[in-house]
Amino acid sequence: MIDVENLALGFGETVILENLNFSVQRGEVFVILGGSGSGKTTLLKCLVGLLQPLRGSVRIEGATRPGLNGEPPSYGVLFQSGALFSSLSVLDNVRLPLEKWTDLDDAATDAIARSKLRLVGLEGFEAYLPAELSGGMKKRAGIARALALESPLLFLDEPSAGLDPVTAVELDELILTLNSSLGMTMVIVTHELESIFKITRSCIMLDREAKGIIAQGDPRELREHASDQRVLHFFNRTSPGA
Repeated sequence: MIDVENLALGFGETVILENLNFSVQRGEVFVILGGSGSGKTTLLKCLVGLLQPLRGSVRIEGATRPGLNGEPPSYGVLFQSGALFSSLSVLDNVRLPLEKWTDLDDAATDAIARSKLRLVGLEGFEAYLPAELSGGMKKRAGIARALALESPLLFLDEPSAGLDPVTAVELDELILTLNSSLGMTMVIVTHELESIFKITRSCIMLDREAKGIIAQGDPRELREHASDQRVLHFFNRTSPGA
């Protein structure tokens, strides 16, 4: 689904990440992880076309995506905050991609938006404003909007951030349900270890000092057998001085 080759990212002459090479297979849940400042969100911005690479390439379904070019996106995005429009109802937020990118009439867009809200467990909340929703419900509404165009690929930026443990587990379960029932490919940025071990068997770990990938594979294997001490400390929640 995604091929990243020799990718370098940065701003001006400042290089944040370099020599990135990895692939995301169709239908898998793939996690990008690392400590604060390691470049996780910077990489995500490049993958969705919001940041141009300094070098290298990103190919989605075989096509190079140099940036947003006015065409309908081939993927959906859940932003960390949910990024819902505060003045619009939940239903109207989900309708937005359909109104922008399709020629469907109001009845059709309404029906599709309602079905996506039902899919994420928000049936009955169509008329609510974002301010009337809990943090977890905002994330679910953001996912419903990301699903509106039936894209086979979904990017999620820190989906569990700011959520209580129970709500975070429920969101993990929703991600796994969507992945298995719809066959969606998901790329998730997170540093939440409980979520990582539950939702994926494929990840890359970024490091700020290395400016690149220091580990790749199944997080369970990396927790037990990684040769890099930084990786072991991360997955086992230990201090380098311990």
